[in-house]
Amino acid sequence: VQDVASSQDPGPGGDEGSRRRWKEEICRILGEIQAPLSPLLLRLCHWLLPKLLTRLFLGVQLHRGQLEMVLRAARTPEVPLVFLCSRQSQVDGPLLSFVLLSQGIGVPRVTVGAWTSPRLRSLLQRLGGIFLPSGMAQTWSDRDEGLPGAVLDAYVQEVLRSRQPLVLFLEEAPGSLRLADPARRWLLRVLRALWDGAVPDVLVVPVGIAYDVAP
Repeated sequence: VQDVASSQDPGPGGDEGSRRRWKEEICRILGEIQAPLSPLLLRLCHWLLPKLLTRLFLGVQLHRGQLEMVLRAARTPEVPLVFLCSRQSQVDGPLLSFVLLSQGIGVPRVTVGAWTSPRLRSLLQRLGGIFLPSGMAQTWSDRDEGLPGAVLDAYVQEVLRSRQPLVLFLEEAPGSLRLADPARRWLLRVLRALWDGAVPDVLVVPVGIAYDVAP
């Protein structure tokens, strides 16, 4: 992050003023990616979600073999977990978070699509949702991500180093068999963390959600 910031024009105000401006900009970008978790909201949603599920579905079934695989992966010492899932509906993120939290794996950081209202975005961030910095998914290229890309790299590396579970949704671009741009960018961060030696290894765990009728 410092390398990228120092390579750009600091503008007027001297070194001290430029450092302050860069720090403010970095904090702004980080605030777009995540927010501090709210224990009160987490407890409230943990209580409300089963009631919501009983109204949405006739039943919810867990595949015991897959759940045992996830629990075995969570017991692997000193290796961060990255869960990969294809998105079937907007319920997937809260449902996966609820299952992982209820099994004692912890509150995961879950990638969320950009098309949410500001209020919903703020709520999801306090429940563990993470977002790409504004405009990055639409306008930035892999070779010219600037300061937002550097902050995102540092953020994902810190999540992996602290062994917080990370859930990535592998959404495909409409009418294409290729990954959508946001999904590709999140995967790139995990690969860079390995290439840069931020973490020695990552345990990738595929998980699946299926619906008789998608909500």
